[in-house]
Amino acid sequence: MEFQEIPVKVGEEYTVKILSTGKRGDGVAKVNGFVVFIPNAKKGDEVKIKITKVMRNFAFGELSP
Repeated sequence: MEFQEIPVKVGEEYTVKILSTGKRGDGVAKVNGFVVFIPNAKKGDEVKIKITKVMRNFAFGELSP
């Protein structure tokens, strides 16, 4: 199994397009192929996000004003 370098860090901001909705209703986007879950975002939205938590295979973000 190859080690994938995590392309995001807590506190970083990105503008992303919400690609789909996750099982819990969070918006799903990708930053350099890395999955980010964003609560309160809907599929098709283009939003500015801030990374709040980074895990091995995905991250969480929040909507930025």
